[in-house]
Amino acid sequence: MSGKFTIKQVAEATGLSVHTLRYYERIGLIHSINRADNTHRRYTEDDIGWINFLIKLRATGMPIQDMQTYAELQRQGDSTLPQRVSMLEALERQVESHIREMNEHLGLIRYKIGFYREVLTQTQIAEAS
Repeated sequence: MSGKFTIKQVAEATGLSVHTLRYYERIGLIHSINRADNTHRRYTEDDIGWINFLIKLRATGMPIQDMQTYAELQRQGDSTLPQRVSMLEALERQVESHIREMNEHLGLIRYKIGFYREVLTQTQIAEAS
């Protein structure tokens, strides 16, 4: 993608709906998007990069309110780098904790699969005898 993009093109590129893109702009997650002479939004590659970053933040479970805070800090510039780093470090700890928890769950699931396979194998051996 290069140049300027319509909201429909950005929706297709990011997997977000047009409605969600407008919502994100309305609540301040996305800065006010430049408009063409016909008043239609025109997104840039940087806008798409930012939107993809927001998608990743949301996928980690970051609350919308925290995303709004982060977006506002980002718009304020480099003077807010310490706050942004702090927010991302906290998110990193939460994600790592969630991954550990999910790995524990996965371990139990794998144990049960092994147990059930063993029961099935023993049942098949007994039926074949």
